Amino acid sequence: MSENSNTETLAQEEVKIDRHSLLGEWRAKAYNEKADKGWLQRFWDSYFQLEKGIYQQLLASPDEEVRGTVQELADKYDVSLEIMVGFLDGINDSLVEKNPIETMDADTEVNLVFDKELLYKNMVDAKADWLYQLPEWNDIFTEEKQKALYLEQKKSGTIVKPKKIGRNDPCPCGSGKKYKHCCGR
Repeated sequence: MSENSNTETLAQEEVKIDRHSLLGEWRAKAYNEKADKGWLQRFWDSYFQLEKGIYQQLLASPDEEVRGTVQELADKYDVSLEIMVGFLDGINDSLVEKNPIETMDADTEVNLVFDKELLYKNMVDAKADWLYQLPEWNDIFTEEKQKALYLEQKKSGTIVKPKKIGRNDPCPCGSGKKYKHCCGR
C-alpha cells in the first residue's frame, strides 16, 4: 500500500466515514488530492453556483421548515443527489437538528432547518463571501446586525496576547512598587 493510500485510509478511519456511503463518495471526489487541478477547480466552481442557488431559495423563506429525503430535496432544488449530499455536508453544522450525514442514503429523512445567526457566521468562517453577501440576508438581518455577526465570527478566531509586564514596570496589583519587587518575585 502506498503512503498516499495509507494517508487516505487513515483520514477515512479518523472521521469514521464509510467511503462507499454517499458522504464518503462525495468527500472522495470533492477532496481528491490526486485529481487534475483544472478538473477539480471546474468541479468546485460548478458546485458553488448550485450551492448559491439553493441558499438563495432557503434564505428567501428562512422560517420554512424544509424536510424530506435526500433524493426529494435534490429534486426540489433541481440538483443531483451527489450535489445535495455535498450541500448537506456543508450546512450540517448550521442546522438546529443535525442530519445523520455519515450514514444517510437517498431515502434518509433529512432537514434544512437552520439557525440563521449560526449559518451566517459559518459562511463568514468558511470565507464564502458569495454566500454571506447574498442580498437575501438583507431581509433577515439589518446591515448593522450583519456587521456585528461578521465581526463576532472574525474575532472568535483571533488570539489576543496580553501585554507583557516588564520587570521594571509598575506592578499591575496597584501597590505602586516595581513588578520585580512585588508580584514578579
